[in-house]
Amino acid sequence: MDRDEILGMFDLSGRTAVVTGGTRGIGRALAEAFAALGANVVVASRKADACTEAASAITAAGGRALGVPTHMGDLDALSSLVDATVERFGGLDIVVNNAANGLQMPLGQITPEAWEKSYSVNLRGPVFLTQAALPHLEASAHASVLNVISVGAITHSPGTSMYAGAKNALLAFTRNMAAEWAPLGIRVNALAPGTVDTDMVRNTGSEAMQRMTQISFQKRIADAHEMVGPALLLVSDAGSYVTGQLVVADGGYAVAR
Repeated sequence: MDRDEILGMFDLSGRTAVVTGGTRGIGRALAEAFAALGANVVVASRKADACTEAASAITAAGGRALGVPTHMGDLDALSSLVDATVERFGGLDIVVNNAANGLQMPLGQITPEAWEKSYSVNLRGPVFLTQAALPHLEASAHASVLNVISVGAITHSPGTSMYAGAKNALLAFTRNMAAEWAPLGIRVNALAPGTVDTDMVRNTGSEAMQRMTQISFQKRIADAHEMVGPALLLVSDAGSYVTGQLVVADGGYAVAR
């Protein structure tokens, strides 16, 4: 293979990607990167002004983007997100389930209301969004689903058992989707970031951030853009033979624990 062929494996020209939680943090980094590589990008998050800002910034940088305000806990909104995407860009090739609710509540104090708030966004939303996108993914020649989970899904996650449990369940759905949809030409994988400099991580507090930083082999917090490489492998043709897998990008956090 020559240089152009190798670089071409990562080219996303002509494809359309939905990125939930796409207005900040990891989602924003992925949305900007996908657009830079030629994809039409739909950024979704709860706040309309944030969606407008993210889409405008991507467009100003030379990309093609649409912002669609979407609450992952609202099933009707998920269908509307898919419809808006297809109406604007004519199809859907990549779904990135990145939006999450990091609600913290100690075991023994979990309420039904907190449970519903956590699982509706962290598990039910991604499953039903992917289901809504399925007919369009099936029609795509380059269909890929990326579920962004967390290293907390595979390690002890103090104070965030609901979040970790939902993300671990999403990993199970990832593997089942990969198995059942392989005959349809759809690849489904998961990415587990470690400690990344995002609002969700900052909201755990400086003490928790320091503890997480010191656990990992690299003993640092990652920049959100460090998740672009692993994600790009999983959604592009570079990962054409990769499905049902979990890629852990955590600086050695899980192994160190």
